[in-house]
Amino acid sequence: MTVSTDFKTLLNNLQIKNRGQIGKRYRSITRALNLNFRDIDSKTSYSKQVGSYGRKSGIHGISDLDMLYELHSDEWKRFEHNPSYLLQVVRGAIREVYKKTEVRGDGQVVVVTFKDKAKFEICPVFRQADGRYKYPDSNKGGSWPTCNADAELLAFRELNTLRKGHLRRLSKMVRAWKERNDVSMSGFLIDTLCYKFFKNNSNFDEKSYASYDQLSLDFFSFLENEGTPDYYRAFGSMSKVPVKKSFHRVAKAAREMCEIAMQASSEAEMRKEWKKVYGKPFPSHSVNENLPTAKGEQFIEHTYPDSDLKYEISIECDVKKDTITHKLSRLLGSDSPLNKGFNLNFYVDEHNIPDTFELKWKVKNEGEQAITQGCLRGEITDDDGSLSRTESTSFEGDHYVECYAIQNKKVVARDRILVPIA
Repeated sequence: MTVSTDFKTLLNNLQIKNRGQIGKRYRSITRALNLNFRDIDSKTSYSKQVGSYGRKSGIHGISDLDMLYELHSDEWKRFEHNPSYLLQVVRGAIREVYKKTEVRGDGQVVVVTFKDKAKFEICPVFRQADGRYKYPDSNKGGSWPTCNADAELLAFRELNTLRKGHLRRLSKMVRAWKERNDVSMSGFLIDTLCYKFFKNNSNFDEKSYASYDQLSLDFFSFLENEGTPDYYRAFGSMSKVPVKKSFHRVAKAAREMCEIAMQASSEAEMRKEWKKVYGKPFPSHSVNENLPTAKGEQFIEHTYPDSDLKYEISIECDVKKDTITHKLSRLLGSDSPLNKGFNLNFYVDEHNIPDTFELKWKVKNEGEQAITQGCLRGEITDDDGSLSRTESTSFEGDHYVECYAIQNKKVVARDRILVPIA
């Protein structure tokens, strides 16, 4: 049970904790573009989540969020000879919503950078008859390359289904390895290599988390023995995915660590080696142990080790002082943190969870002032039935608030919002 439980805990720890905030921003940007280009008030129509978030292979801490926005064919003549102008119009539409946020054009996309380090890259596209998309490239005088994002999403989803979910899980684990070992490898290359590994490999189709030690060993052995191409062909689209730097040496080291972990004589030694591969997200203790908490901080994974984040919930916060009220999600796009002395009313503003659910909250303070005064907090508390809670800005630092929706003794949705205080 140890291998199965440990790898399941690893993957639980890699789940994106602020999906609600990410989804809210996708919808807000989509609405702004729909109002500008189509004169409709829709938060979902004509946009598509692509990249690792769209493929559901991203992990917590994901910073690059990719989005396609499809324009009506009638707009083609307006922008045909000036792709740079299209990016300017998209930038202007988004600035109407995020007035104090960094919004800039970057060759082929418009980049929106938030204070919590999330970076959205919006690519306006025209859909072609064959399903491909033309997108603007303002470099070298301007052009209209094509991409096949739909084919990529479909191919990845279909193979993941065929491989019983192991493809997405492996992609997440490899991202953890990349972060732990500072591997120079893009997310698209990771997904391409994981796809190649599983394309004709059905060895794990009928296996569970208990086989993920062997899966890790097999994958890094595969990676170590790859050739030295300058690029790979992407799944679905067959587009070029460049290899920036050889990964054979780090793959060999990972394979050796896997072997040591699998031959370890104790659970403690085994986990020590797996943490060298996958870093902090890999558990140091069994979830069945009575784990101590640091200075009173509690972790939802200890009480509910089997999460199933199949729904979305988002937190909003009204920031109040005297008669002035702001939305925290908007302030996170500005350059200025909150000042002390504001009242904060956190609440669930959106969710798609059917039926009733139990809600819990966690408030975590950070920074020197909170440490000095012994008020880091981090306890998990029950909601009072209002789907809200009230706090105040007291300590400098980048704090955060989380909420957890629970059904059938599983966390089915969660969200985190940053609270920067100066």
